[in-house]
Amino acid sequence: MRVFVTGASGWIGSAVVPELISAGHQVMGLARSDESAAALVAAGVEVRRGTLDDLETLHSIASTSDGVIHLAFKHDLAFTGDFLGAANADRRAVETFGDALAGTDRPLVIASGTLGVAPGRVATELDGHDDDPAVAAFGEGPLARRATAEFALSLASRAVRSSVMRLPPTNHGDGDHGFVATLVAIARDKGISGYIGDGSNRWPAVHRLDSARLFRLAVEQAPAGSTLHAVADQGVPIRDIAEVIGRHLNLPVVSIAPEDAGEHFTWLAHFLASDSPASSVLTQEFLDWHPVQPGLIDDLDEGHYFNG
Repeated sequence: MRVFVTGASGWIGSAVVPELISAGHQVMGLARSDESAAALVAAGVEVRRGTLDDLETLHSIASTSDGVIHLAFKHDLAFTGDFLGAANADRRAVETFGDALAGTDRPLVIASGTLGVAPGRVATELDGHDDDPAVAAFGEGPLARRATAEFALSLASRAVRSSVMRLPPTNHGDGDHGFVATLVAIARDKGISGYIGDGSNRWPAVHRLDSARLFRLAVEQAPAGSTLHAVADQGVPIRDIAEVIGRHLNLPVVSIAPEDAGEHFTWLAHFLASDSPASSVLTQEFLDWHPVQPGLIDDLDEGHYFNG
């Protein structure tokens, strides 16, 4: 297959690309900078220059592909306070891919998230499908992005083999600069390894190499309208994460009162307070995908998060 990947030079994309190439696929990647373009060339990717706002470019590339994996998201915009702007740009890109692939039965796999799908209980692939796919945005937070995921699933009615890959808050591994790395940095800065309240709230997790393999399986095999969970650890208590960080940094492990969490963890506090375990039982049965990489706690214990 000739697969178009957005976000191909990103944390997850840079694992998806070699997974696809090793399986015999050709990869086209979107690059918005010379640095990204050079990284893609070195990885064996056919580079296409552009951004998520270049809708004509996205349509043209998708039209000449055998399938699309959409990983890019304007995280820089989202984390500076305009999540809705980032979500709306994402929606426009998915709409463009839908138009380009309509009537072809070619695959479109988009990234989404597990956080908030079924708060306080174990979310499955069957949960979280009550939003109206015709709504472009709900005005606040992750609901707008979830609406885009539901819209993507609805493209099955237009003969697009669309699927949604829900990712945990952490796709961990050596080189990660995401949530777990941020927790480590906050612990170093504050001199304590903190968790909120009793720390019993749970995060699902997956190693990025396991999620990369699932993206490859999805573009190859996932039926139209399928929701997949790239989850290895169903739910790791945040206190357990804090204890490993404290042990490796030789810092005390301390409960942070919920009312003080915003000051201590800044923008991460909202995510860290979430209790959102998730299951991947259906996905594992559906695509014969079984995580083989280290779980989050074992990966932390390998020590690479604490180098430097």
